[in-house]
Amino acid sequence: MRSAGSQAAAGTRTAIVVGGSGRMGTLVREALLARGFEVAGSYDVANIGELDEAAPAVDLVVDFSAPAALPHVAAYVARTGAALVSGVTGLGADDLATLRALGEKSRVIWASNYSLGVAALRRATALVAEALDGWDVEIVETHHNQKVDAPSGTAKALLAAVDPDGVRPVVGGRDGIVGVRPRGEIGMHALRGGTVAGTHEVHFFGTDEEVCLTHRAASRQIFVEGAMAAAERLLERPAGFYSFDDLMFS
Repeated sequence: MRSAGSQAAAGTRTAIVVGGSGRMGTLVREALLARGFEVAGSYDVANIGELDEAAPAVDLVVDFSAPAALPHVAAYVARTGAALVSGVTGLGADDLATLRALGEKSRVIWASNYSLGVAALRRATALVAEALDGWDVEIVETHHNQKVDAPSGTAKALLAAVDPDGVRPVVGGRDGIVGVRPRGEIGMHALRGGTVAGTHEVHFFGTDEEVCLTHRAASRQIFVEGAMAAAERLLERPAGFYSFDDLMFS
């Protein structure tokens, strides 16, 4: 079995797609082929077990599936040394620890959102939060009616940009006589409907003024393009666990 490194040296780049039956999987396959990759396989609920033994070694795994697939993906990456681009949302702390551990021997990137615009929004949010310390903050995310997790991973990343130490109280909704807004509270709100690809807003409320930072995704293609750009850079890096910012801004 050839290693990923020997495949790259031979000039043939190969990849597999996890979560390949949906719209994102289709877009990812098309993008990989357009960039000269040979797509050696596509895995989803029906055949995810094949990753454990039968899947060939490749240079790159692109995973936009679900947390349930992570044990299979992690075992495959550990076995083959393939680079991993993960855009799976809804991961818990243990799942993220698994991905970080894979970075000890393989090249791994995980991001809840691969839009370059969202990455810039995250950085801008951190700067505004620092400048407007003491202002009320509300984060609102809107997605299509098929999204199964809430709040979105991007909304959580924006929360971390506002409150990097995770010490401020967070409320997911308000109903009834809730009283005066506690100082330092951050509101997190998820809207679901239609075919919205993704909208994120961070509202900063001061006395007699408001600042709102907004990103709107017109289609899922922006996430695919960002993931492909990250993959190209990841394949040039040594083993490690990388963030999207690591690869795109440094």
